[in-house]
Amino acid sequence: MFHVIPRSEQKQSANRTILFEGGAYGAPISLFLMDSAPGEGPALHQHPYTETWIVRSGQAQFTVDTETIQANAGDIIVVNPETPHRFVNIGSDQLELTCIHASERVIQTWL
Repeated sequence: MFHVIPRSEQKQSANRTILFEGGAYGAPISLFLMDSAPGEGPALHQHPYTETWIVRSGQAQFTVDTETIQANAGDIIVVNPETPHRFVNIGSDQLELTCIHASERVIQTWL
C-alpha cells in the first residue's frame, strides 16, 4: 500500500507553510515544509518528541533551550523532546526547511 498526496491537494498556509500529518496515512511522522521570508519564524515552543530540521536553502538562527546557533543550507539539526526552541530566517533570501516531527500528528506547546 502507498499514498501519493499531489501538490494540488496539500494545504498551504498564508505564510507558505505546508503541514503533513502522517497518522491519516499510517506514517509515524509528521512534517512542515517551511518557506519563510527574511525575519520570519515561529515563536518559542516545544514538543513531547524529537524534532529534526533539514535546511534546504537560506540561513536560520535557531534558539534551542539557552543556546543560539546559525544553520545554513545542507545542515541538519536535531532537538530532543521537551526542549524549548524556535528559529528565524536571518538571511536576505527565502529560508526553506523541512521540519520532521517524530509523531503521527503535530503536538506543540507555545511558550
